[in-house]
Amino acid sequence: MNWINNYVRPKINSLFSRREMPENLWSKCDACGTMLFHRELSDNLNVCTSCGHHMAILPRDRFITLFDGGIFTEVEVPVPLPDPLQFRDQKRYPDRMRTAQRTTGEKEAMLVAEGEIGRTPVVAAAQDFSFMGGSMGMYVGNAIVAGAERAVALGRPFILFSAAGGARMQEGILSLMQMPRTTVAVQMLKEAGLPYIVVLTHPTTGGVTASYAMLGDVQIAEPGALICFAGPRVIEQTIREKLPEGFQRAEYLLDHGMLDRVTPRGKLREELITIIRMLMGLPPAVIADLPPPASFSHGPARGDDDGSETPSDPPHALPAQPDAEPPAGGAKA
Repeated sequence: MNWINNYVRPKINSLFSRREMPENLWSKCDACGTMLFHRELSDNLNVCTSCGHHMAILPRDRFITLFDGGIFTEVEVPVPLPDPLQFRDQKRYPDRMRTAQRTTGEKEAMLVAEGEIGRTPVVAAAQDFSFMGGSMGMYVGNAIVAGAERAVALGRPFILFSAAGGARMQEGILSLMQMPRTTVAVQMLKEAGLPYIVVLTHPTTGGVTASYAMLGDVQIAEPGALICFAGPRVIEQTIREKLPEGFQRAEYLLDHGMLDRVTPRGKLREELITIIRMLMGLPPAVIADLPPPASFSHGPARGDDDGSETPSDPPHALPAQPDAEPPAGGAKA
């Protein structure tokens, strides 16, 4: 019996054997191919630390970084009929919905929430491209209407983050009807004098671009976002001509007057705070808040000449000045 081979070596191998690495610890940048550690990527808001490429971010994760302290309240959205057209292609429509819900953990392609951004109350909505391509169906239309009605009821600005491949074909004409519905919802905000700000993310295409995504008072886009109705490949095949470099990307549209700003994701929150406070007629936001002061320790009570007791003055309190002039509009005691 060879005790070295049978006992010692297996024991050493078990002590120093490499642990299996989970597959979700690293992500590959689609633009430069750099492998990014998941914590580093998450801390940088899903923006590549090597080339600055903006990857997709889930609506819930976006809201956590957008709202103060990551605190927000979801706005209830009416749920439409599950399969109004009894649509079936390779799969039944309800089966596709269940698959998308199981994969994303969300019940539909848009999340609506309310909360504060820089101590400014707002209502926000964000589309989830990972949920059936962020396609616009009846639920998305209901979500925008519900968000606009909530914003009007509370007198708050409405911020929308778009990311969609267009209308949802499984709902046919009913999905196209959401274009005028959402346009009416935007008009409600304008009649109430409330700001409607749209942040276009990659990609925003089809009927979404042709309706609520391009009706904002201020149009902001993330760098490199594809924003169009028909994609570049379809246009090239139709006109049989080569399109300019970067055609229909955010920077190209900014140069041609279709957008107001192209803002990196890391600076977007501060820019939104500045814009909404300016449009609402509010003073500029405080960039950094001081922590709340600790409760003053008044110490033991002290006695007066008449034997009554009054609490001592708090630390740093100014001495009383009985002979000082009263403030304007006040009366002297």
